Amino acid sequence: MKSNYNKSIKLRCVVCGSDSDFEHNEDNSYVKCTRCNKEYLGGYDELVELNQEYIAAEVEGMKAEVAKDLEKDLNKSLRRTLRKR
Repeated sequence: MKSNYNKSIKLRCVVCGSDSDFEHNEDNSYVKCTRCNKEYLGGYDELVELNQEYIAAEVEGMKAEVAKDLEKDLNKSLRRTLRKR
């Protein structure tokens, strides 16, 4: 099993779907998509809130990956244990 499941999730503009065309002020209290000019006056927090469905889908995918790896390791461990008998 992996020792690290860290993953970065790129937030997307709710208007154009861009995940890399943002500019923001120093404290991220204001964010603007430079592709479509959508302004997020609530800043980073607003963008996170508007991306909750996408974030939840990524978390579910991560859960599935961890479960699959765990099952694989458990099966491998059981095979080793049964071979020793």
